[in-house]
Amino acid sequence: MGFIRKLPHHLVESFKSTLDEVREADILLHVVDVSHPGYEEQLGVVNKTLQELNAFDKPILVVFNKIDLYESITFDPWLEEGAKQEIMSELRERWERETNGNCVFVSATERRNIDELRRTIMDKVRQLYRIRYPYKSEFLY
Repeated sequence: MGFIRKLPHHLVESFKSTLDEVREADILLHVVDVSHPGYEEQLGVVNKTLQELNAFDKPILVVFNKIDLYESITFDPWLEEGAKQEIMSELRERWERETNGNCVFVSATERRNIDELRRTIMDKVRQLYRIRYPYKSEFLY
C-alpha cells in the first residue's frame, strides 16, 4: 500500500487500526467527494487498497457526497434545466453501472437524498441478516 508510506509515522498506527476495522466490517460505506476534480482517481486508490486488504468482496455502498457543489461547479448559469438533468442522469447511470447499483448520490449540507441513503443502508443490513440468520428473518419487519 504505497500511500501508507507517504503518511507521517505517528499517523501510520492510527491508519492501521482503521484498516483493521475495514477487515472486520460487514458493510463498507465509501464516501466520495464527487465535487473533487480527482474523485475518480481517489475512488480507484481506495478500491485498490480494499483489494490488497482482501476486503473488496464485502458489500460496499459508494456514497457520492456534495452533489450540490458538483452541480454548481459543473453547470454554467445559462445551461437549461433539461440539460442539467441529463448530465446528472448520465453521471448516475454511469456509476450505477460501475458499482452494480451500489451507489447513492447525496448532499449532506442540503440533506438531499439522505432518506434514500438510510433506506439503502437498511436494505443492505436486511440482506446480510437474511443470509446469516435465515431462521430469524421473519423478525426483520
